[in-house]
Amino acid sequence: MNPSRTRALVTGGSGEIGAAICRRLTAAGHFVYVHAHRNSTAAAALVAELNAAGANACTVCFDVTDEAMTRAQLAALLTDGPIQIVINNAGIHDDAVFPGMNSRQWHRVVDVSVDGFFNVTQPLILPMARTRWGRIVNISSVSSLIGSRGQVNYSAAKGALNAATRSLAVEVASRGITVNAIAPGVIDTALTRNSFDAESIERLVPMKRAGRADEVASLAGFLVSDEAAYITGQVVSVNGGII
Repeated sequence: MNPSRTRALVTGGSGEIGAAICRRLTAAGHFVYVHAHRNSTAAAALVAELNAAGANACTVCFDVTDEAMTRAQLAALLTDGPIQIVINNAGIHDDAVFPGMNSRQWHRVVDVSVDGFFNVTQPLILPMARTRWGRIVNISSVSSLIGSRGQVNYSAAKGALNAATRSLAVEVASRGITVNAIAPGVIDTALTRNSFDAESIERLVPMKRAGRADEVASLAGFLVSDEAAYITGQVVSVNGGII
């Protein structure tokens, strides 16, 4: 596959892990759509940074939970050709212990990860399949693999994403499309800095440190490369030995 002809979409590209993935993909020569919803300023700043360094990127803004809006935006992008790399990174937390969790907390977390995956990926599958090459990487969480107090909604959403990853991988394997998931553990981002202090990280993580966003991005970069052409339907956790 010639990277100069490959277009990638990274949902949640304005966040720290998403931005690291965008940097990795542009460094490999891919054209990257940096997606944002509410954080369009950060996405625009990232695109400016990438393009100033000689990369090719642009922003795209929509709410992945709004099917009509998402399909309209993707239809506009598809007029320039298929998008062959999709990184479903958009996701949110709204933590609460289950007895105190309200329906809004449940649905908004599930909607972004699960409905968002469908709304973004489904319209892109047939154009991708026609090229006989594609890469889909879903950003899951270690919470989908182990119990996590206060995150029944998040664990359920990411667990569903893992299951969808495996099933879609089977459906599209004959078309040269791989579908995998990455399940990060404690990664050094603004969110985890507010949730985990150094003592907690030392207790929870055998490596005694938080992971870095670029370490997640390195795996994403590998999974979309031709070197990973025979890897599909897998959920790979980047977690410093937690499990």
